[in-house]
Amino acid sequence: MAFDLARRLVAEAMGTGLLVCTVVGSGIMAESLTGDTALALLGNTLPTGAILVVLITILGPVSGAQFNPAVTLALALRRALPWREVAPYVCAQIGGGLLGSELAHGMFDLSLVQVSTHVRTGSGQWLAELVATFGLMAAILGGLRFRSDAVPWLVGLYITAAYWFTASTSFANPAVAIARAATDTFSGIRPVDVPPFILAQLAGAALASAVIGWLLYPAERSPDPLRWRLRRRNRRPARPMRRIAPG
Repeated sequence: MAFDLARRLVAEAMGTGLLVCTVVGSGIMAESLTGDTALALLGNTLPTGAILVVLITILGPVSGAQFNPAVTLALALRRALPWREVAPYVCAQIGGGLLGSELAHGMFDLSLVQVSTHVRTGSGQWLAELVATFGLMAAILGGLRFRSDAVPWLVGLYITAAYWFTASTSFANPAVAIARAATDTFSGIRPVDVPPFILAQLAGAALASAVIGWLLYPAERSPDPLRWRLRRRNRRPARPMRRIAPG
């Protein structure tokens, strides 16, 4: 079934909003229950990975469940999404993400409008975001190539792992980075730190689109021109011999 653009944009906004609400809300809950940062991070990680599996499963058939401007741009580069739909998708994702932060604040009786003071900067974190987004795109492209039904689990499990092996805790998503700048809680990031994160994410997505695309989608080898000509010549029907009248 094909869904119209309006439904797809609502799916993207809703999915990104619920994703951000889970990231921010679980961070608030975890921080309120324990003073152990590692345990709080674990409490933030597991719900995020779980909700990704759910959201991609139920909304994937509607909009593709991208929820991520970097993924949207990478798919457009691969001609899997029309360029005219990129801007509406990105706007829906960012808008949904910002509403997700406010929804999480409302559930925990916090001020709806906030600005983060959580410092996240430095070359290590920028490199981590490039790596995190590269890996996310690899999981998506690999899943679409070989096991499309496994994409929800591949993405959820990858992000669960990347929370712990990257220095930045794997934002890997410009819309999520912007939305997390609007929460001064456990999962926040200062607005001034967001642009370098986004640049690293876009670079990681573009690099993955090129490298993983080359790796998983080999182009058919063009035939050798000489062999092609020889084959064509050999396939030509033989000319009938001219009958020579007896003299």
